Amino acid sequence: MDSVVRYSEAFKLQVVREIEEGKHPSCFAARERYGISGAATVARWVREYGRTDLLKKVVHVQTTSERDQMKTLKARVRELEKALCDAHLDLSLEQAWMRLACKAGGIEDVEGFKKKHLGMLSTVRGSAREG
Repeated sequence: MDSVVRYSEAFKLQVVREIEEGKHPSCFAARERYGISGAATVARWVREYGRTDLLKKVVHVQTTSERDQMKTLKARVRELEKALCDAHLDLSLEQAWMRLACKAGGIEDVEGFKKKHLGMLSTVRGSAREG
């Protein structure tokens, strides 16, 4: 069970002061230096003591068309990820069917069978997809 660590006001102020003085280039560096476990703990202390100017900020400026394009791209990535999952599932099913068919036909070397009949299998797959 993880124990909760409580830090004194004096310690919190010391860490914030050290960041102000440049002893630590960031809240993350101060956190690492003192082994503070919470990822946002030091940043919270900095905000509590009114020194938000010490926090690194990232500002994204986007036009409406850029924002719309980003939404479209994210949707496309989700579609492609789904298609990839479907393709992996299809491949797994095909491999399982191939193993079962070979076992039923008394063929032990599935890979050898596939290599020997590769052209015929492509034709069969193509006609099955067309139908």
